[in-house]
Amino acid sequence: MSITSMGGRLPDDPRSERAYSGSSSANQVIPKITTASLRQLKQRREPITCLTAYDYATARLVDEAGIEMILVGDSLAQTMLGYENTLSITMDEMLHHVKAVRRGVKRALLLADMPYGSYQLNDGEALQNATRFVKEGGAEVVKVEGGEKRADLIRRIIDAEIPVCGHIGLTPQSVNVMGGYKVQGKELNGIEQLMRDAVALDRAGVACMVLEGIPREVAAMITAEVNAPTIGIGAGPECDGQVLVFHDLVNLTFAPPAKFVRRYGDAAGVISRAAREFRADVKSAQYPADEESYHLPKETKAALDGVLARKRAMGR
Repeated sequence: MSITSMGGRLPDDPRSERAYSGSSSANQVIPKITTASLRQLKQRREPITCLTAYDYATARLVDEAGIEMILVGDSLAQTMLGYENTLSITMDEMLHHVKAVRRGVKRALLLADMPYGSYQLNDGEALQNATRFVKEGGAEVVKVEGGEKRADLIRRIIDAEIPVCGHIGLTPQSVNVMGGYKVQGKELNGIEQLMRDAVALDRAGVACMVLEGIPREVAAMITAEVNAPTIGIGAGPECDGQVLVFHDLVNLTFAPPAKFVRRYGDAAGVISRAAREFRADVKSAQYPADEESYHLPKETKAALDGVLARKRAMGR
């Protein structure tokens, strides 16, 4: 393996060791997060954090920050691949990114989103795809959108020893049925359906459930009703945990942010500025400088200079 492929570090460079910035000591070992850990966090009323990640570098940084759950969401269709929505992404595309993220994660619980079409057609295909995420991708939990109507499927996946994260409320894979990305559960009948969905998922045995795009009051009711930890996104602060899309967190999206998004950094600004400065330095011959260039050993350079001098003399 080349030095360059390791970020310029030699294999025995101490900087290559893993350290979590959330720990009191750089060498402190933090326990692996499991589905049982999530239940314990809910019981202790300790908020759970979750972020998406789609590649090795991001996953490693998020993991080392102490985030408990990392989701390889089908949102990578838009954030990484430039699709219009999540409906176009395939199992193979999802699996490619899950594998990359797995290599960067040591502590967090790794979730993989079941993409549209991977579980809607029949239970057998759904089980096969869920198994691929675990066997090939190294995922520890798969996420399935839908409430009551997915309960039987979720039981079958769990029976195959694969933990499941449910997802109700605004389910992006149902965007065409919902007529757009709209807050769900604003009317009494919608609230009743959400409660039924949440209870059905809880009884099916989900490890946790995402509540997306629902009123704060409804999310609070669901969180108090179910045993499974609830992870909110646009669902208010009463959920057991919160998830955001990493690209929203650091301003790497190219659309106006949703109401619930809070930006914690401006990676777009950093990247754009770095690219512009690189271009300017190359155009003005300021990069690379002599100290950023490799040189011949003195003996080799002296010998080469001698050869070149003889060639010049012969050419006269």
